[in-house]
Amino acid sequence: MRTILFYLGLLLTIEGFAQDKKAFVFFDKKGKHTSYKKLLKRSQKADVVLFGEYHNNPIAHWLELELIKDLQPNHPLILGAEMLERDNQEALDHYLQGAIDQKGLDSLARLWKNYKTDYKPLVDFAKKHQFPFVATNIPRKYANLVYKKGLQALDTLPSTEKQWMVRLPFPYDGTLSQYEKMKKMLGHNTENFPMAEAIKDATMAESILAHLKPNTLFVHFNGSYHSDFYQGIWWYLKRDRPNLRILTISTTSQAALKKLAKESYNQADFILVVDEDLSN
Repeated sequence: MRTILFYLGLLLTIEGFAQDKKAFVFFDKKGKHTSYKKLLKRSQKADVVLFGEYHNNPIAHWLELELIKDLQPNHPLILGAEMLERDNQEALDHYLQGAIDQKGLDSLARLWKNYKTDYKPLVDFAKKHQFPFVATNIPRKYANLVYKKGLQALDTLPSTEKQWMVRLPFPYDGTLSQYEKMKKMLGHNTENFPMAEAIKDATMAESILAHLKPNTLFVHFNGSYHSDFYQGIWWYLKRDRPNLRILTISTTSQAALKKLAKESYNQADFILVVDEDLSN
C-alpha cells in the first residue's frame, strides 16, 4: 500500500509541476482557453485548414505533424506548404512517388535550411499515406522582383515563367491591416513590400483551390502572417469561394501563458501561444 501511495503522490507532483510549467496553450479568437481536442474536432468539419506557424518554433512544427496524424485515419488529406515553391512541384512529386530519394530532392528543389528537421516529416507522412503534397508558393525570386521593382516588373517575364505565380492581374487591397503594418515596418509609404507579400498570398490561395477536391481536407502550412486576422491567404480563398469552410490556426509567443494578449484577439480561430523561450 505504501508503494502505491508513493507512486500516486509522485504522479500528482509531476502532474502539478507540468501544469505550472506549460510550454504552450490554446486560446480561441475571443481570448478564452480552449484545447487541442476542440481544434481537432473543428478541423474535421473544414474544407481547408490554414496552420499559421513561426518558422523556427519547435512546438508549432510538432503540432503540425500531430494534427495530420490525428486527421489521417478519418479524412483523405491534401497537404501543401508555403515553404515549397510551384516550380519545384515536379521534383516533389518524383520524391513522393519514390522515383528519387532525399538526396535527389535536395539537388532538384530549393529547400529551406530547416527542411529536414521541420518539413520533411510532413512530406514523408504524405508519401507514406500516398497523399498529394502541393508546392503552393510563388518562387521567391519573383516575389523579390516585385519588392524591388514593383508589380510591373513581372510584365517582362515570359509566359513559361508566369505559370509559377497567380494569374495576372490579381486583386489587391492595400488597406487590409496586415498589409498596412508592412508599410509601417519600412517607415515609408510604398506598396512594393505588401504587394510582394500579397502575390505570395494570392498564389498560395490559387494553388489550394486548384488542388482542392470534394470530400477531402486541405491542410496548408504557412507563416502566421500569411493568414492572421482572416487576411492574406484566407482573404483570397474567401474572395473566390465565399462558402468555403476555412479553419485558421495562428502561432504567437508570450512570456506568460495565463491570458491572451489583447493584440492577439481575433488573430485566428485557434491561437497557439508558446512560451517565448521556445520561440527561437
